[in-house]
Amino acid sequence: MISSEKNNNLVYQSDLISRDLSWLKFNWRVLDQARSAERSIFDRLKFLAITASNLDEFFMIRVGSLYNYIDYDKDRIDYSGLRAKPFCQMLLGETQHFFNQQNKVFFKDLKPLFEENDFDIVKFLDLDEQEKEDALEYFNKMIFPALTPMGYDNYRPFPNLMNKLLIFGVVTRSKTVGINKEEKKISFIQIPANIKRFYEVQRKDKILFLPIEEIIVRKMDKFFKNIEVISIDLFRITRNGDFTLEESDDLEDEFINEIKQKVKTRKMGRVIRIEIEPNYSEFMMKILKKRWNIEEENIFVTENLLDFNCLSQIFAHQEFQDSVSIPPPAVLPFGMNDIEANLFDLLKQRDILLHQPYNSFEPLLRLLEESAEDPDVLAIKITIYRLAKKSRITNALLKAVENGKNVSVLFELKARFDEENNIREAERLQRAGCFVVHGISKYKTHTKMMMIVRKEEDSVVRYVHISSGNYNENTAKLYTDLSLLTTNEVYANDVSDFFNAITGHSEPTRYKNLITAPRDMRNSLVNLIRNEAEHAKAGLKSGIIIKINSLEDQIVIEELYKASQAGVKIELIVRGICCLRPQRAGLSENIRVRSIVGDFLEHMRIFYFQNEENPRIYVGSADMMVRSFDKRIESLFMIMTDYLKRQLKNILSLNLKDNSNAYMMHEDGFYHKILPQENEKPINVHQSFFGFYAKLREDIQDVKLF
Repeated sequence: MISSEKNNNLVYQSDLISRDLSWLKFNWRVLDQARSAERSIFDRLKFLAITASNLDEFFMIRVGSLYNYIDYDKDRIDYSGLRAKPFCQMLLGETQHFFNQQNKVFFKDLKPLFEENDFDIVKFLDLDEQEKEDALEYFNKMIFPALTPMGYDNYRPFPNLMNKLLIFGVVTRSKTVGINKEEKKISFIQIPANIKRFYEVQRKDKILFLPIEEIIVRKMDKFFKNIEVISIDLFRITRNGDFTLEESDDLEDEFINEIKQKVKTRKMGRVIRIEIEPNYSEFMMKILKKRWNIEEENIFVTENLLDFNCLSQIFAHQEFQDSVSIPPPAVLPFGMNDIEANLFDLLKQRDILLHQPYNSFEPLLRLLEESAEDPDVLAIKITIYRLAKKSRITNALLKAVENGKNVSVLFELKARFDEENNIREAERLQRAGCFVVHGISKYKTHTKMMMIVRKEEDSVVRYVHISSGNYNENTAKLYTDLSLLTTNEVYANDVSDFFNAITGHSEPTRYKNLITAPRDMRNSLVNLIRNEAEHAKAGLKSGIIIKINSLEDQIVIEELYKASQAGVKIELIVRGICCLRPQRAGLSENIRVRSIVGDFLEHMRIFYFQNEENPRIYVGSADMMVRSFDKRIESLFMIMTDYLKRQLKNILSLNLKDNSNAYMMHEDGFYHKILPQENEKPINVHQSFFGFYAKLREDIQDVKLF
């Protein structure tokens, strides 16, 4: 076995950073928000809960994917240079460290602040006699009927224990068995997800949150009458949720049934993590480890609350909403002075760039809802990846069909963790009469486009929307995204050709303003990077700024390294995974990488190439990842008009100046937080853009980026 020190040396020597280790560094930056004394206790609890949710998904998908190699004796070499098994050991060690720090933040940084903020998480013994009596009555009425003990022994099979639920493992022994014929047995009690995690006690001006396991454990005798209970352990399991779909020419019933089956399989995939309280039963753990084929490093022990996701019951509580930070109201985008403006008329005059959440999502929703009712609208075409629950988008499309319009929807059913909702919504649209396409063969459709076709006088006008974000009115308030509303015929022709290609059998030779994957996106971006390198070698003005979620594709990374060596100044703003190693001598001295983590989730993608004195700027749905280039239908659209180019340059400039949410990446893959220097004004992009658009009504000043 390779030593830990040798592993660390291999990781550092590599010119590429491990995708999974880089993701863990991202979750550290989220945890840093929970540490921030500048935030309210409720915001800090929210960020702690986000780190827990992130870690759940990381285990289900990334660690799960790793076990798909290990379990089937396949191997892979990570960017770190490590093979699957030693890399898995390193990864589990890193996640153990992170898990311990999560618990330290909760116990040492946050819990001492509960009392002064009029709430507390308490133990059963902290209640007075009347409160205890009420809690036990709540158990009898609301909890006990919903719980079922599931025994495991020679006569009963091992029960199906569900992913991410709280589970009691109870070891018992019959009172009639002699002391020399000891027979231990084990039972499990799962707590359903629809039972609130905390029983709430109102005490004067304070709310006490009592974890329901504190109540259940005191009434365990109701489940095991005349049986000796030896041990009671609360634990939680995480299962492998990574699956791939078989390629198929049948995109209807068989394909949908396969997705449904895979979603069920995810719920019962192989166990890859156990979270458990200390001093657990060795008898029980021996059974679990053997049953699930896991090692000691897969067991995560905490004395604190199991599953910080439950903290949402506290920070979302109605009593504390005045203490939760609320962003300013969204403002109108540049070029739109009236929320009630007729968008059909306005878009024939100028293009509109929407910048969520700073600009309201309402104009887009209103355009779609008015189109559904407008007798002159002939057709609506749209790609859908993730929808809000009770979606206004779906309702508008249903209304459009009801009113006789031709509605075509490419509904991606393979959007991870949204498969069931997407299948349900797609079936609703299909039953109503929409033409629904369920994805494209082996590719996942991630691009976001809409076209509204409207008859006007003696012609037809096409209203186009292209976006980096989903058609989801809920996440539009939480994610930063960019989208373009336009009637420009160049965009309209490109988008029309794109829809014809994905809904039919058309094969456009080229697009004028679109770069698409899997056809040509990687090559197009490589050529744009090489163009900057050639300019730098010739002594011409050059520079690259890229703002994305993730950077992982090795081919693109190597081109960025070459451009850096040619003298191109490169600024990368990468929220999450970054496998490029910046600031390495002889490799990447001219590359700086920063990450912005704060109140909003950075989701927009912008690609800026200086191109001497005529910048080329693209916006769209794609990150620089293998999956984006080879396994997804993606698109980037070029910004054509000068005033929108200036707007995007301002957006990039402000992101590069942020000294409140930004972290700078070092050569070793670690990050440090950027803070205002002495006499330097704090700049927080998650606040500044509200003021930027509120003041901006006539024109946008040009800024120099290089």
